[in-house]
Amino acid sequence: MGDPGRRTRVMLIFGGRSAEHDVSRVSAVSVGRALDPERFEVEPVGITRDGRWVRADTARALLADHTQALPDGLPIEGRLIGGGATLPGPELFGTGTGTGTSTGGADGPPVDVVIPLLHGPYGEDGTMQGLLEIAGLPYVGSGVLGSAVAMDKVSMKRAFMACGIPTPRFVDFREGDVGSALTARIERELGYPCFVKPANMGSSIGVSKVVEPGGLAGAIALALELDEYGIVEEAVVGREIEVGVLGDHPPRASVPGEIVPGAEFYTYDDKYRDGLAQLIAPAVLGPAEVAKVQRLAVEAFVACRCDAMARVDFFFDEGGVGFVCNEVNTIPGFTSISMYPRLWEESGVSYPELVERLVELAFERHDRRSRRAGALRR
Repeated sequence: MGDPGRRTRVMLIFGGRSAEHDVSRVSAVSVGRALDPERFEVEPVGITRDGRWVRADTARALLADHTQALPDGLPIEGRLIGGGATLPGPELFGTGTGTGTSTGGADGPPVDVVIPLLHGPYGEDGTMQGLLEIAGLPYVGSGVLGSAVAMDKVSMKRAFMACGIPTPRFVDFREGDVGSALTARIERELGYPCFVKPANMGSSIGVSKVVEPGGLAGAIALALELDEYGIVEEAVVGREIEVGVLGDHPPRASVPGEIVPGAEFYTYDDKYRDGLAQLIAPAVLGPAEVAKVQRLAVEAFVACRCDAMARVDFFFDEGGVGFVCNEVNTIPGFTSISMYPRLWEESGVSYPELVERLVELAFERHDRRSRRAGALRR
């Protein structure tokens, strides 16, 4: 990882323009602290809610001072990059060498690898991954295609269906489709209760449970405030089971865990604010059930063309259809209470080991792609 004579320089990108901005800042605290300062030098870069890129000087100082307690979320305050432009210039990434490092900026050594801790749109959906591909930098997590497919709930579920992975029934819609025909289709194909969601959003933001016809219009309007596309899913009664996936070829599944929501369903507040949800790891399942959900998790990961990491979420109807795959999250939460790192702790991989393995996977994928890019240039 980088030159043996110096520390690996990790650019930690956090914040972002999506509604999950605060979640990203909290995840960045844990990841930044987990990187061994003897081996890694962390360069935190924040993206403000309005899309400005900032060299997060305050965050850098906090991460460097391992005797000081970190705040709940990394601060973004610092120097604007590119004079306040919404995209960074060569002074951030350099021109890229295609060999695992960039040329670096004028005020720092080369960047070796990027950890994009950006949840939701403009970060988890393939947009940031495309920028890093153009910059020629290794980065943690799925590539452009896997990120885009897994972020869009409609495309993701179509991938599940094409690969024979059970998933809840759904009706998708787009802004402009709203009307009596859409309502009739939802009632005919799904009924009540059902869940209405933006197609491209995470952390349960914009999700509504609709129990009667009168609540449908408001739930659809809320989803369309956050995305041009939306999805309505049937309500599946069952336990909420989650599995972590790590690696590329072949990917490996963690022990399963279980979420017991503190609210009516697993809401944003339940995940990140109230702390009322119970995270049980490992989940109480029989050996055959564990093997089946692990197999389905890997199949869902592969179906979406994911790389390196994902958390795969299921409903488990013990008396009926069994496991149904709800979604794949390519940049799962990395906060101190998040399920993904906890599942790997239970599987024998500590938090620091997990982060370091993800960095190794980023270099391995970059090396593979660089070899092929070199062949194309010949």
